[in-house]
Amino acid sequence: MDNRAEIREFLTSRRAKITPEQAGLPSGARRRVPGLRRSEVAALADVSVEYYAKLERGNLAGVSPAVLEAVARALQLDDAERSHLLNLAQAADGTDALTRPRRRTTRAWSPHRSLQWVLDAVTAGPAFVRNGRMDIVAVNQLTRAFYDDLYATPGNQANLARFQFLDPASRRFYPDWEQAADMAVAILRTEAGRNPHDKDLHDLVGELSTRSDDFRTRWGAHNVRHHGTGTKRFHHHAVGDLTLAFEGLEMTAEPGLSLTVYTAEPGSPSEEGLRLLASWAATQDAGSPTEQGAG
Repeated sequence: MDNRAEIREFLTSRRAKITPEQAGLPSGARRRVPGLRRSEVAALADVSVEYYAKLERGNLAGVSPAVLEAVARALQLDDAERSHLLNLAQAADGTDALTRPRRRTTRAWSPHRSLQWVLDAVTAGPAFVRNGRMDIVAVNQLTRAFYDDLYATPGNQANLARFQFLDPASRRFYPDWEQAADMAVAILRTEAGRNPHDKDLHDLVGELSTRSDDFRTRWGAHNVRHHGTGTKRFHHHAVGDLTLAFEGLEMTAEPGLSLTVYTAEPGSPSEEGLRLLASWAATQDAGSPTEQGAG
């Protein structure tokens, strides 16, 4: 994922999304391209057309924070998109390797005992830690039951993006599959801007682009997002439909990792569904070869 190409495609795609009316400009004569012209973005950002054209060709190295902020305002970027632009500029400067802790790979990282205690203390809903590549790297007991379909296929490698796009079971698990797919790709796009030299991420994106038209189309849209808070619908094969609220928290002590907790509204059918899921998980554990004393 070449940084200059990433910058060029991101800025071009954002410019195409803004209509003249949204920018407070007259629509004027017939337009050959969707969205704003480069000259209009340049005027809104108070830079020359030549300078903005240079930025859009992928040359963000050395660009001042004030200019980046002006471009972000001109393109009406949201918080996630603004952060993505700043990350792309840092990578173009080559400063990311100097200012950020080196990302740990999934193979080299294991949760500290106290983190696992925190996860295990959450008993009313799934709680897990994932990295920016969407590998699940630490879980509580209910998470394994909740993502039973994901863990059932070794080829998923406990990766939510592989499950989303390569495992047919995801179509049943996510009733709002299109929305979940959009979110998954936007999270990966955000990580690509934040950590452009992650070989494992490059390999994952290459695999998904080759094997999934749904992924490849979304990857080309250059949408990004912060995984914050919201509500999702699921269908678990053992307990049926679940509507769960989620909170995603960045782990400041472990750059690149985030903690996600799913909960159900008190007194709702989904709360009862999570209780049934916990009972089902206990039954599965009791019937496993390890619990029965088999080798």
